[in-house]
Amino acid sequence: MADTSQQLPRTLWIGIVLLLVVLCLAYALSLMELNRAHRPAALPVIGPIAGFTLTNQDGRATTLADLSNHVWIADIIFTRCAGPCPIMTQQMKSLQDVLLPASRARLVTLTTDPDFDTPPVMKKYGERFGADFNRWMFLTGSKTEIAGLAGDSLKLSTVPVKPEERKNDADRFIRSTIFVVVDKHARLRGTFETQGDGVDWTNVQPRLITTVRKLEREK
Repeated sequence: MADTSQQLPRTLWIGIVLLLVVLCLAYALSLMELNRAHRPAALPVIGPIAGFTLTNQDGRATTLADLSNHVWIADIIFTRCAGPCPIMTQQMKSLQDVLLPASRARLVTLTTDPDFDTPPVMKKYGERFGADFNRWMFLTGSKTEIAGLAGDSLKLSTVPVKPEERKNDADRFIRSTIFVVVDKHARLRGTFETQGDGVDWTNVQPRLITTVRKLEREK
């Protein structure tokens, strides 16, 4: 009888310990599931960026290799545009202002109007918006090269407006108001609408910056 009475507490303690182990395991698993649920989804790879040779605001040849190992944000405008282009360029300037000094991210602005937008014109335009040319490049060049980079690789579409349909000299293109993000391996990883119905730049900007920082952490 004495032996039985001594075994009961031992059995009880073993049961309590086992129960605690099970509860700890269940808690750990629940934390893992919670972290997995809140982990941001991996950014898709939309497509590769083909090689190009364009000219920057200083008249220097610029190729895809110059952006190697950099995350970069790109848009397309033309300097005579009186509509969305100045807004887009101001938005790009706001990205320049909030990128951390330690960030190696680059900003790239292409022109749809290379006949007019020569390197000096592009540089003057960039200076007008306070561009830091160490981080932000303005690219012009042949129409074929620009079309290949902007249309085929970056998916930034522009459509010329027929001369008879233009309201003024600035009304030359129907253009995209999208910003795109390219990773360190020259792959298109994100597109962001910056203007239009239901689009609020104050919401778009932090999403863009978050995307850049995430891609900068990728190997």
